[in-house]
Amino acid sequence: MADNLQDAGAQDRSRINVNEEHEVRYWTEALGVNREQLEKAVSEVGVSANAVREHLKKR
Repeated sequence: MADNLQDAGAQDRSRINVNEEHEVRYWTEALGVNREQLEKAVSEVGVSANAVREHLKKR
């Protein structure tokens, strides 16, 4: 089933998809980082929102 772009809130907030603009906007705001920092964190620790949060706290 294709993503419903009218529903900008992700169904699963436990994972970060940096390939979806609405998710990038959500997560950069929620985590207080820019896109580059978010993408770097995801590439280092994976797509788990908890892992990314913990990783960003350590910086």
